[in-house]
Amino acid sequence: MRIQVRRTGGFAGIQRHGEVNTSGRPDAHEWHTLAEKALAAGRGTAPIGVPDGFSYEITVDGKTVYAADPKLTEEQRSLISRVLKEGA
Repeated sequence: MRIQVRRTGGFAGIQRHGEVNTSGRPDAHEWHTLAEKALAAGRGTAPIGVPDGFSYEITVDGKTVYAADPKLTEEQRSLISRVLKEGA
């Protein structure tokens, strides 16, 4: 499974991108479960966020959803954090 996260916005407007490929990882099942829950809670179009907040584009194996602060689910927040940390 290929998981990509793009973060835009924030006070400085700096864009970040991360990508993780779960193939062959011992924790792949954990990633898959988290990604499925994050996708299920996402939107098909970019939501309106708050001023200086972050907006996110989450793509899993070609399917893209959108989310924005402060209305992230716990699964979205966890997936975004892990991908931007490990896949930078």
